Amino acid sequence: MQLTRRGALALGAGFAATMLLPFGAAQAAVDEALAAFTGGAAIGEGGITLTTPEIAENGNTVPVTVSAPGAVSIMLLAAGNPNPGVGTFNFGPLAASQSATTRIRLAGTQQVIAVAKMADGSFVRTANEVKVTIGGCGG
Repeated sequence: MQLTRRGALALGAGFAATMLLPFGAAQAAVDEALAAFTGGAAIGEGGITLTTPEIAENGNTVPVTVSAPGAVSIMLLAAGNPNPGVGTFNFGPLAASQSATTRIRLAGTQQVIAVAKMADGSFVRTANEVKVTIGGCGG
């Protein structure tokens, strides 16, 4: 069997399309999680701090700290993971601070997103890109 130029182009286009399918599905899952958390409300910027390493040598344990003074709840998402929902932290009236520190697993280089619901009912968002050299979700 000989591979023609037309066949090579078709094969390349098919490969590119299959590589983009998981990204689209992951983005849909992130959008769905954001809509469920915010109830469709507009999301602003500022008032929330997300601390992640710029480069994580191992995706199995990536340290993450999130802080949003005056927040009632904070949701963390890993946009490139098969299941993007990392966790939601809820703060009661007796909470000393509205911050959380944890370690998360990242499948590869991706955005970590934090969304906070503030006491007045508004939502704020921030995101950091984390470059992972060794994937943590089976990668």
